[in-house]
Amino acid sequence: MRRERVVVLALDGVYPFELGIPSRILGAADGRYEVLTCSVDGRPVRTNADFGVTVEHGPDALATADTVVIAPVAPDRLTDGVPGDVLAALALIRPGTRIVSICTGAFVLAAAGLLDGRRATTHWQVADRFRRMFPRVDLDPDVLFVDDHPFLTSAGAASGVDICLHLVRKDHGSRLANSVARRCVVPPFRDGGQAQYIEQPVPEQGAASTAATRAWALERLGEPLTLADLSGHARMSQRTFARRFHDEVGLSPGRWLIQQRVVRARHLLESSDLTVDQIAGRVGFATGASLRQHLNAAIGVSPQAYRRTFQTAR
Repeated sequence: MRRERVVVLALDGVYPFELGIPSRILGAADGRYEVLTCSVDGRPVRTNADFGVTVEHGPDALATADTVVIAPVAPDRLTDGVPGDVLAALALIRPGTRIVSICTGAFVLAAAGLLDGRRATTHWQVADRFRRMFPRVDLDPDVLFVDDHPFLTSAGAASGVDICLHLVRKDHGSRLANSVARRCVVPPFRDGGQAQYIEQPVPEQGAASTAATRAWALERLGEPLTLADLSGHARMSQRTFARRFHDEVGLSPGRWLIQQRVVRARHLLESSDLTVDQIAGRVGFATGASLRQHLNAAIGVSPQAYRRTFQTAR
């Protein structure tokens, strides 16, 4: 079994928590990945905490990578240009190599011109700054990560876990990704997007939650659920339910239902031989064409291409 080499680039001012995510998550994938950490000159790197880190590799490791991960740095170090040593290090990456950024690592890729014309994300707190600095990038600040192959970008902090699990799922299937998530005691797939973490009023004390209705809906995805159905189950007015749902999940009920149906469809594409039309019916999309449209909008591939990828992984 060939091990995928993942090289994590640590820059001065790096966040130590995010720096360790690839090694922790990918390192739990039954030996499928070899994770190395490098700096632009092979020397120790200052973190944004009160300690530095010593790395074992210099920039030459980037030339050997199948996947490169750009770890995030503190916002006060972000600029609209790329220092010469960083640019020289990035130039060592082979064409076609998969490149992943965590949080503010997207600024490095954008400043190098690698994300022009592409969809990307970063931490919601610096999204407006990112837009001003890099207007050629199609920024989506509401999602946890974006896969615009060969570039993958993720939102803040723990979304580095989400994108690393996505890599395992994409490379080796959901079974291994779920196993890795259990070992690391993290959810294999988080609902909603990073919009749910943006500062917003806390629901009033004693307010009813929509959690029970979400669980109820997940058991009935194949049915044509409406806002009236959901609010009726929660015993709220439609307006109150929609507002409270968004406060808790970061998405409208309609967008959340589409997302959950896509997640269920992906599972069936990976694990069954059902036709696209049959899967569409089981997850609540009216037609196979509707499933194709929503899957393509979510991850940029057709059901057939997605299934081929996971059949190969299995």
